[in-house]
This record gives sequence, structure tokens and C-alpha cells, in this order.
Amino acid sequence: MQAIILAAGMGKRLKQLTQNNTKCMVKVNGVPLINRTLKQLEALCLTRIVIVTGYEGQRLRDHIDSLGVRTPVVYVGNPIYDKTNNIYSLYLARDYLLQEDTLLLESDIIFEDSVLRCLAEDPRDSLALVARYESWMDGTCVRLSEQDDIEAVIPGSKFRFSEADSYFKTVNLYKFGRDFSRHYYVPFLEAYIQALGNNEYYEQVLKVLVALDNPGIKGKRLDENQRWYEIDDIQDLDIAESMFAPEGDRVRLLSRRYGGYWRYPQLVDFCYLVNSYYPPRKLLDEMKANFDALACQYPSGMYVNSLLAARNFSLRPDQILVGNGAAELIRSVLGTLSGKLGVIRPTFEEYCSRYPAEDLVVYYPGGDCFAYGAEDLIHYFEDKKIRNLVLVNPDNPSGNYLCRRDMERLIRWTGERGITLIADESFVDFADEENASLMDEALLDQNPHLVVIKSISKSYGIPGLRLGVAASGNSGLIGRLKKDVAIWNINSFGEFYLQIEEKYKKDYLRSLTLVRAERARFAQQLAEIPGLRVIPSQANYLMVELTAPAGASKLAERLLNGYHILIKDLSAKAGVGERFIRLAVRNREDDDRLIAALRETLTGDLL
Repeated sequence: MQAIILAAGMGKRLKQLTQNNTKCMVKVNGVPLINRTLKQLEALCLTRIVIVTGYEGQRLRDHIDSLGVRTPVVYVGNPIYDKTNNIYSLYLARDYLLQEDTLLLESDIIFEDSVLRCLAEDPRDSLALVARYESWMDGTCVRLSEQDDIEAVIPGSKFRFSEADSYFKTVNLYKFGRDFSRHYYVPFLEAYIQALGNNEYYEQVLKVLVALDNPGIKGKRLDENQRWYEIDDIQDLDIAESMFAPEGDRVRLLSRRYGGYWRYPQLVDFCYLVNSYYPPRKLLDEMKANFDALACQYPSGMYVNSLLAARNFSLRPDQILVGNGAAELIRSVLGTLSGKLGVIRPTFEEYCSRYPAEDLVVYYPGGDCFAYGAEDLIHYFEDKKIRNLVLVNPDNPSGNYLCRRDMERLIRWTGERGITLIADESFVDFADEENASLMDEALLDQNPHLVVIKSISKSYGIPGLRLGVAASGNSGLIGRLKKDVAIWNINSFGEFYLQIEEKYKKDYLRSLTLVRAERARFAQQLAEIPGLRVIPSQANYLMVELTAPAGASKLAERLLNGYHILIKDLSAKAGVGERFIRLAVRNREDDDRLIAALRETLTGDLL
């Protein structure tokens, strides 16, 4: 068996990275793509590797010749690479296709070793490697029968999103048996070029062959846990680097993205915090039904969105404003403050990072559960001359919760001393206590020094819509905040959600009940795993101490690399240490998957 690599393209979408460099020499985590591919092919003991070059061809040849590749390497030049497409590059190498079985690769694909091996070792003669279609994919797709027959080839121009569930994306890795090449592919390749020219894609020949009763090639479904990625632009390169980073770097590279994990379809995210039981399907369908209008029309401004938020939270419009997520409101509110700011650590660091470090007064709770109450805070801050106090309740990451009575005690104390109290209740709906929220019209009016911030993303399970609210009885402050943010600070999708959300109140309340029940079950299951200590929580996450020898960073890497599970490593969080992690409460199926992975990892000496 031999391999053919198509490497003639210019890779224009990679811009400066291919300005004087062929695409396959672009580095992923410091290693050129072609180096990685050749090393993987070497392990298969092939008879030769045929490389079709074009753009910067001599530079590529010189580079490959310096690598000391043991397998014989043959070059085929495409002199008109800038006027042709990959069908012509393959056409130039057609004589090699006729000589023996061939692995056909495009040079801009990165994949783990098992991907290539499963293709080479499959006993079937000729195969097109395919992966179930995901939203990040682009290019040619196919439809397969239960017997892996390729029933249809769907080019990008014929793609129908309504039928995407039945599609498989071609991975651009193929195995062509010699007889298949002789009797099917090469004759049709030559005929296709003669009839339609050389500025096409070689998949078009496959599309023609599929129309035959016996096209001679089948689809091979890639296991969903086998990693691969096609690198067309700098964003693809960034994703590929996080997917194929050396062990020890993957968690860091993924975490710095702060989301966008739909590009990692096998990843189960226990790091970022949402309500897994909301929104209901009907709400999402209602938004889909209005997609065209929402995408193509301007949203309303702050006046209308304040009306919607006031209705949803039973407040007056002059008491509330809507933000592009709570993060926008945190920045805006902190911008109105001056003087010392009291904070509790560990906590959500956005508040600390948005305020001058020299003006922070930090309280670190004692004990092994990071627990504190109103009296603890009052006792610590009473002589610190703070002008402002931030409290995340339940706190993040500990899940520590101050009950309504404690919060009212703290409100009275801060009011008596002229301290602005910022209460972040992004997770308060998950608490077992009823009527825990401070978003009460009379309470806010009676305490104009109180500002309540709430992230809609976390409790309502819609982080992609970027919604948050801030409320206060200080109408002058709310007015200043409304002037500080942009007039169109949320988009039409966020506005429409606020418009229809009230219809789904019962679904929301039901989801909170489900989260609380799953939190209790999840905590109990985790506590039964040797090496873990679970800290009590009133939020939709659990802070866990590792009593086993392994530290948090090592466990996070092991879960990501071995199980495609992302957890929050708290090693870098102020006031925590290197033996704590935070686990989101998801649904029962996902939580059981993590429980099994933790049990296997911590009890199986895998760390």
C-alpha cells in the first residue's frame, strides 16, 4: 500500500501564515502539519509516499527531504496549481493510483493516529472516511445506507440544513483499492476532466460513481471519539491547536476560549454553568419560527427592554436595566463606584478584576468548606472602612449560601453605614429556600444602596443569548447605567426571549426542581468515590476537594484527554489552592458519565 498527499494548494485563507509557505507547513503546536502526517504514514510501513506539490513546491520538497523519512518519497509537480483545483492534482498522480492500493490524503487535515490506522486496517477494499455531520463542518457530505453504501454525495451547493441529521461529512481521507482505481475511479477521473475541465474537486468523480449500481466504494464511519480537524483558516488553526495540544496544555487552551464548545462536538462541558433542564423545546421552537425576522430586523432599545425585564421580574422600568450578559452590567456598575471594595474570596473574579487591586479588601472564609454567614462578614468588614461590598450568593465556586434572613441583616448593616451592597444572585434560583431573590419592588425602594445583578444565562440555560439584568431602587443610578451601555446592547434574539419568557414560567420552576434533585443525587454519588470530598452547595455546581494524591490540574487533563470531559480546575483561583475542582450539575446521563470517569480515574491508578 502507498499514500498520495495532495499538497499543491495556496491556502489563501490562512493569510500571512502561507504568504511564503505551503499550507501543509503551517505549524500546529509548533509542529508542521506535513511532519505529523509523514510520521503517521511511516508507522504503516508503506511502499512509498507520493506528494503532489504546487505552490512553494521547492520549499516543501527541501523541507521534506531534510526530515529523514525512511519511506521512499516521490514528488509530482502541478505547474498550474493557481489555475486548477485538487481534481487536477490527483489527475497528475493517476498513474500511481493504477499501481497499488492507495491511501489518499489532503494535506490540511490533522488527525490522531487511530484515524489513519482504522482506514488502513479495514478489510474492505475501497473506503471514504466519513464523520457524522456537526454544525462546524463545511464541504462535501454524503448519505449512507445501513450497509455503508454511499447513497448520495451532497456538495455544499446542495446542502439542506433540514436534512443535516442524515448527513456524514467526508473527512478527506480515502482508501482506493488498485482494482477500484483501475476500473472505476481513474477512467471516470479522466472523462470528467475532459468533459468539465480541471478546476473542480475530485469528490465530483465520487458523486458520478455513486450513481452506478455498484460504485465500488463504501463509506467508513469514524468513531465519534476519534479526533480530526480540517484547517482552512486561522480560527481552524486555533481550534486544532487546542484539540491536539500536548498533554498538560489542553485544559488551558480550551479554557481560554470561554465557550464556543459547539466546535468540539464530543466534549461534555462541566466547566461552564447553565441550567440543563431549561429552556423547553417549545420555547426554542418558537424562537426558531421567528428566526428570519429576528436576524434581519433591528432590536428595540433600552426603553423597551426595560419594560420587558420589569414585567418578567415584577419591578418598575426605572428599577431595572438589561445587559449584554451580567458581565456588561458588572463593568458598568463598578464604574460608578469609588473607595474601598469589600470582596469574599474565592468568588467570581470578574468583580475583582474590574476594580483597582489596591482598593480591594478581601475576606477569606475560615474552615474547610469556605462557609460564612452575615455575621462573619459584618465582623470582618466593620472596621475596614469599605464603601462598597460585593457578595455573590450562592457564591462561586463554593456554593455557599446566605439565606434571606442573613441577606436582610446584611442589607440593614450596609445601609446604616452608607455602604453600597452589590448582590449577585445569578444562582439564587437554585437554592432550596423559597422567595430567596432580592428583586422585590418594595425592598429595592426601601434600600437604594442595594444593587442586584443577575445573569439570565446561567439560571435560564441560554448563555448564547447573552442576557443579564441589574436592579436597584436608586432610579438615578439605573438611569446613569442605561446611558452608559449602548442603546442596542442586546440583539433581537435576546429581546424576543424576554418577550416570550413569561409564558414558560411553569417550565422554569419545574426545571429548578429537577436541578435541585439532581444536585443532591450527584453530590451523594460523588461523595462515595474514594479521593473526593464534596462541599455542600446551593447552586447548580459542586466544589470538590481531591483527597487522593493527584492534584486538580492533573485530574482535569486526564478527564479531558481520556474522556472528553472538561471540568473547572480551581488551582489558579485566589484563596483556593491546587486540590479543588468545580463540577457543573448537568443532567443525569451526563453526570453519570462523569461519575464513571472519576471512579475509573481515581480508583484505577490512572493518574
